[in-house]
Amino acid sequence: MVTTTPPGRPGAPGAPRPHAVFTDPAGRRRTAPARFGPASRRDPALPQRIRNGLLDDPRQQCVQVFLSAADAANPAARALLDTEAATALRLGRTVENTPYAYLFPTVIGYDLDTVEPFLLYAAPRGIPVGRTHVMSASDQRVFARDLTLALCLLDSQQLVARGISPATVFWDGTSAQFWGLEGVTRAGRPRAPWGRAPFASPEQHRGEGVVDPRDAVWSVAQVLYQLVTGRPGPADRAPADLDRHRVLAGTLPRAFAPTAAGRPTPGALLELLAPEDARRLGAATPADGSRPHQEAFDRALDAKRRAPAAPEDPPDGTPEDRAPGEVLCPYCLESIQLDLSMLFVTDDQMQYRPLDLSRISNPVRREDVMRGAVQQCTADPDFPEHHIPVPYLTHGRPLTVAMIGQSSTGKSHLLTQMIAEITDGGLERYGVGWQSVNPEQHARFVRERVQPLRSGKVLDHTSGVGLEGFALFVESLLLTDARGRVRPVAFFDLGGEDLVRTDGALRFLLGIDALVFVVDPALALPLPQLDGVRQRWGTEVDRDGDAAFGTVLDRLPRRGPYLETPAAMVLGKSDLLRFQPPVDRWLGEGPPAAIGPDQFREESGDVYALLRQHAGQAWLRPFDAFRRCTLHIASATGGQESQGRYPAGAGPRRVLEPLVSLLAMHGIIEAPGGAASFGVGRESQ
Repeated sequence: MVTTTPPGRPGAPGAPRPHAVFTDPAGRRRTAPARFGPASRRDPALPQRIRNGLLDDPRQQCVQVFLSAADAANPAARALLDTEAATALRLGRTVENTPYAYLFPTVIGYDLDTVEPFLLYAAPRGIPVGRTHVMSASDQRVFARDLTLALCLLDSQQLVARGISPATVFWDGTSAQFWGLEGVTRAGRPRAPWGRAPFASPEQHRGEGVVDPRDAVWSVAQVLYQLVTGRPGPADRAPADLDRHRVLAGTLPRAFAPTAAGRPTPGALLELLAPEDARRLGAATPADGSRPHQEAFDRALDAKRRAPAAPEDPPDGTPEDRAPGEVLCPYCLESIQLDLSMLFVTDDQMQYRPLDLSRISNPVRREDVMRGAVQQCTADPDFPEHHIPVPYLTHGRPLTVAMIGQSSTGKSHLLTQMIAEITDGGLERYGVGWQSVNPEQHARFVRERVQPLRSGKVLDHTSGVGLEGFALFVESLLLTDARGRVRPVAFFDLGGEDLVRTDGALRFLLGIDALVFVVDPALALPLPQLDGVRQRWGTEVDRDGDAAFGTVLDRLPRRGPYLETPAAMVLGKSDLLRFQPPVDRWLGEGPPAAIGPDQFREESGDVYALLRQHAGQAWLRPFDAFRRCTLHIASATGGQESQGRYPAGAGPRRVLEPLVSLLAMHGIIEAPGGAASFGVGRESQ
């Protein structure tokens, strides 16, 4: 945020000086006197604006890249600025204390959760090479080496620069510096059209295939060709006059191949240009310290595969002690079946009144009325009065899912966005359709939860405990799998205080089918970039783990070395860490197109390593307790609130993946290897 001197009184005595308020790369919140010049478009095709500035404390020239309030209202524009910030910060960590820091812009700070989000950089070195008219042959070699070093450093992070052009590469007479970081993306993702010919590779310009590090090799070759010859090269083939230019002819002929497969990798190109630098580069980039924790994850997973399984009811069958047509009441945990004499509907005052079906002879209308009805459950006369939606009783064995975590974790926001993604068709790619169990209740859930959150409003906490002290599910859906089988799915969302203090509310856990444990990063991870968040929220790091996790794990019955109920752990509010590896990678990943036998294993290993390295084993108790437990990174809102609202609206990221995992463990989404092996993974070959 930048606060400025009031209009019409610049420099007036006693007038407040303009200040920039931002977070520095170490995660510390800073306020510095700042002055900025006029803004301009950095690239006419992109929304980011740029202006030169001066920070007075310490006195430092800077460049601010920002979005206007109007542009910031566009999620795609914010995503571009997020990409630039994530790339710049990641590269800053990679090259810190190495000889290669000069290759990339230096980040001073950022604030991306404000009305006009921005990045602050130290002033660039030199000028864009597009303005350079003369460069000696020896300088050309240094320039080519520096650009290729930059590509290799990006490649070491599985990143590819798509924005290389004479406008984004600077030269100060001795070394190059690469900007254009908003165009960086991850290798292996589908290509989207990006950049301008001839500097964008042919397949990148067309948006065909998947991103390849050799796309950037084409761009470097084209920039160097224009620098040497003073003119752009062909957009789809090697220039015809390469042999006339010694700097180009010896190293770059293959770099102009029309497809990535014909070009050298960044590492191979560096070997040609500067073999000594190629040898030094690998030793200069530091490890992130996660390897021992990744190895611990592999050992834990191997132990789970080898441990004998406890006997359990088949996931899609009918338990032997339950008659056909009976299901387990999710509240009193007694068997119940449809009883037409105990049906009720709600009136205008939301009060239950008996439903008499004998007056309805039309079968279509009768079915529609029953879909909105509930049945009073009397299976346990000592249990408080409770009602079950009729469709919950007529579509096979229900599946109950419980959200577990302290009240500050954002469980309700996560669950709301999860259900919104389902109703938007998010499960269709896996062959799963949906329908509401009770249309009236679903419409109320959408009206009171989904719509306000999507419009940017922060939701109030809603207790999942009824007046009688037992847990209530907050929403239920009918899911139809690829074979046409229908399963009711009910979601419980209890507050942390309910789980810890209300013993009666925990009874439902004895019949629960799946659990989602939500980790609050501010409580779990003592990372400096979360200090400001903890200060605003009045919280502290808890090295003992989430108390709600422990309460639930102690209540669940165990019949073997592991709990056999499928579970998932979610590092929620991950937008707080969207520039921290490995969160920066996973938040940008799209949903899997299909489910494989080792689905979510890599993400699970990354989250496990992050928690084990920084939070400690106490925060991994659910993973240690359950045989099948995947770990996920998700954000229900995509950013932080300001004055009760999310400035850019609530943009969910990867909120559906935990449920996809649980549905695969229950066989609703079919996975190779079967439901029993999902979440445990295959033996290493």
